[in-house]
Amino acid sequence: MEDFEKRTKFPVQIMCLDDEPSVLRALVRLLRHHKLQAVPFTEGTEALAALKKQDFALIISDMRMPNMNGAEFLEKAKVIAPDTQRILLTGYSDLISTVNAVNQGEIHAYVKKPWQNQRLVYLIEQAIEKYRLKKHNLTLQKQIVEQNSKLKELNDSLELLVDKRTKQIRQVLKQLEVANEHEKTDHKATVELLYNFINANPNLDAQLAKNIATTCLHIAQFLKLSDKLIEMANMAGYLAQVGLLAMDPALYKVPPTELNEKQRKLFYTHPATAQLMLMPAQHLSEVAEAIYHQFEKYNGNGIPKGLKGSDIPICAHILSVARDYWQNISLSQKPQEQRYTDALELIKMYSGNFYHPKVVSALEATLKDKKNTQSDTVKSMDILTSKQLKPGMILGLAIHSHKGIMLLPKGHQFTEKSINKLQQLETQKPTPFRIMIKDD
Repeated sequence: MEDFEKRTKFPVQIMCLDDEPSVLRALVRLLRHHKLQAVPFTEGTEALAALKKQDFALIISDMRMPNMNGAEFLEKAKVIAPDTQRILLTGYSDLISTVNAVNQGEIHAYVKKPWQNQRLVYLIEQAIEKYRLKKHNLTLQKQIVEQNSKLKELNDSLELLVDKRTKQIRQVLKQLEVANEHEKTDHKATVELLYNFINANPNLDAQLAKNIATTCLHIAQFLKLSDKLIEMANMAGYLAQVGLLAMDPALYKVPPTELNEKQRKLFYTHPATAQLMLMPAQHLSEVAEAIYHQFEKYNGNGIPKGLKGSDIPICAHILSVARDYWQNISLSQKPQEQRYTDALELIKMYSGNFYHPKVVSALEATLKDKKNTQSDTVKSMDILTSKQLKPGMILGLAIHSHKGIMLLPKGHQFTEKSINKLQQLETQKPTPFRIMIKDD
């Protein structure tokens, strides 16, 4: 944090808002221990007034407060200081309020009470760095505007200045290109990691997720959506089930129709759970939104918001159709060819009611197109024991000892020597290693 202040030439100010003095003191003490300047507030109106007078890199706000809760406060704070990062402290029972804070206040992270100091400090460091980058970008934009103004005035050295500006622009474009490639890598890496958690869960169907994702991709391509929306629809298909990872397997080992009413209500909260799980990955916000609204219906009778028609995100429309198409196939007991036909007819039956008519037509068209081939943007992994390892296999996730010491890094290519060593170490471990190996 000291390095940050040296780079920016001004101290980092962090606003802390909580109506409980003891919680506020603990939070301020933690921040000051890490050489961060904390400005405490116990009331939302007072904090908003301060926000209008001075810059804060970060706001850490409690959810439950009198007069104005955390979601309402952060929504107003966003209007006053859109670049200031926002972290919400919330209790386990505040799921709906937290989702509202995500949608309205556009918070960047949430932390459940009681917080873990190391986790909270990590999120604070990330938020401050993001704030610094935004401010640095604004400074660069201002410099570009000023330089362009000078360029028009200095006609006597026009040729020299144009050459200089051209080099600067090329450099900026190159930096943007590198940043864009990093963002694409972040997309893929995050989705691969989460998908492989689904793949590793014996109660979830990873092949179903892959089929849904491929159909989402084909529908989005047929609808001629933007490249970004095509990618988001595909990823939403892979991660539609990710919220179930946080639930009791008893809720998803059987079809929802076999659950009692209380269990069904709990089951259908998994899209909201998925949205919260994906919230720290801001580059996947459109994916999280599609998953959250996947059970909305075209006629407005769906959940969780009862959105209707075009108010529902297009990727959620696509995910709904692809998901139900493949689930209809998986639940059918008929011969294989008949299952595909019946599944499509069932989707068409509810076109304009449950499903967007254009998305249903796109599904039918893509299924008729024999040229469609499955396009896997996400690679799955096999989970093996140490005795199943063979030289040349590539490690998908790092292996740690039972004490948390990393034994082998991600990407390690196994040799006979490393396999033998791992098998020896396994004899000292309470449980066998679960080793994730990348598919070819």
